[in-house]
Amino acid sequence: MANLAYSPLFAREDRPPDSFWISLQYFNLYRIVIALVFLVATYFQYEPVNFGAHDLRLFRAVCIGYLVLGIALQFVVRSVRERFNLQLSVHALLDVVTIPLLMYASGGMRSGLGVMLLISLTGVGLVAPLRLNYLYAALAVIAVLLEEIYWVLALDLPSASMVPAGLLSMGYFATASATGWLAQRLAANERLARERGRALANQMRVNQLVIADMQDGVLTLDRQGRVVEHNPQAMRLLGMEALRGQALAAVLPGLEPRWRAWRDAGGRPPVSVDLEARGKEVRARLLDTGTEDRTTVVFVEDMTRSREQAQQLKLAALGRLTANIAHEIRNPLSAISHASELLVEERREQDRGRLTRIIHDNTMRLERLVADVLQLNRRDRVAAERIVLNAWLRAFVDEFSANEEVAAGRIVLEPARDAWVEFDREHLRQVLWNLLRNAVRHARAEAGSVRLAVRAFGDQVELNVIDNGPGVPESVRGQLFEPFFTTDSKGTGLGLYLARELSAANRAQLEYVADLPGAHFRVVCRGGVSA
Repeated sequence: MANLAYSPLFAREDRPPDSFWISLQYFNLYRIVIALVFLVATYFQYEPVNFGAHDLRLFRAVCIGYLVLGIALQFVVRSVRERFNLQLSVHALLDVVTIPLLMYASGGMRSGLGVMLLISLTGVGLVAPLRLNYLYAALAVIAVLLEEIYWVLALDLPSASMVPAGLLSMGYFATASATGWLAQRLAANERLARERGRALANQMRVNQLVIADMQDGVLTLDRQGRVVEHNPQAMRLLGMEALRGQALAAVLPGLEPRWRAWRDAGGRPPVSVDLEARGKEVRARLLDTGTEDRTTVVFVEDMTRSREQAQQLKLAALGRLTANIAHEIRNPLSAISHASELLVEERREQDRGRLTRIIHDNTMRLERLVADVLQLNRRDRVAAERIVLNAWLRAFVDEFSANEEVAAGRIVLEPARDAWVEFDREHLRQVLWNLLRNAVRHARAEAGSVRLAVRAFGDQVELNVIDNGPGVPESVRGQLFEPFFTTDSKGTGLGLYLARELSAANRAQLEYVADLPGAHFRVVCRGGVSA
């Protein structure tokens, strides 16, 4: 069966919005009022008005029928909300049939009633599809031209009277086109508004659920510092049953002067204030929304709960670290114990020397392990200072080369002019020492095999340690910074873990970058370039 080029005009369409039905009701009320006015006007005729001038009885009969049908259609529209296009077409056809009959009864085009069809076409065109608009216009043109042709042929009216009818017919099509285009634009805008409204309602509901379920309290303040909105957690944290409308000075007295000073300074950047509220230690974070009414959002965090959680995390991490340390100590202690027992029984000098070296090597391994653990314990004692890198790095590389017995020229320094970082001096030395030691161990034994490159970007400085060795296998990259993970039989596995912890303590970030054939470690620090 061949597909239809066009869908049926009066098929069951998608449910139109309620505004279309309301518009159709008002348009039908206009029809009822017009019929009633025309009918009453025929009983109070005066010279300028020629309603029913040609056939008064026909004019009154048509008005009565128009009025009765209008009232009947009003009941249908109010009770039957189906087949909108079909009902609209019935309304339009009623006008297309009635108005030409009223024109004929009043003397044809001279009555001026043909203009009423423009009003009808405009009214139905605002809610009808474009194809139906053209159908209504075509039917109106046919009806008006037939009415005027009848006057010319049957009643000997001059043929020149067809000109106004033709011009009026052109107006019908122009009205249908313009109204249909505007209706399409309005319908598209209405659909977009409904979609945006639904999306906004969904987003607001999601936001309400998220805010209501937050562990932190949320307050919204107006420009006078009064609470506009809040979530349930804010009431629980602050121990108040009613927050809306309360002044900030009553809710968080210690925050009010800080908030005003922050607002006077422009509200940038967000600030955090630690204070006590009703016996609880809380942290209030102020955030300016950037709106015209200068609304402020205050996030209230219970520091007691945060400290308890942090303490639990530290205890859990300490437990794992202690278990790993015990495991790492057990192996060298077993080796030392076994070698000591053999040393007592061994008579040959050569074997006694081998056992002594085993004891010495494992003792040194324990010493390094204890030193790393002690260094890890001191990571929170940060004394950050401004370090100018050029001179400091040259001295550091010379010291490292001398202590680790690295040949001259193997480490190449690529400094950035006048770069500086904010870092604890001893922590920075420990981080770079661990990174360079690993790089020298795995790089090829040639000049320039290890590079220490400095790059500055805005308020950040990168310290890059790059070697030309085999790099880190992809299978172990995820374990690089785990404690006690090592591929060196003599290592403790705490070097990279300690370096990352010391970097984090100085608000820096240590990461492995897989962008070169060799290994590439990068420390991103706070810093810049001196002006």
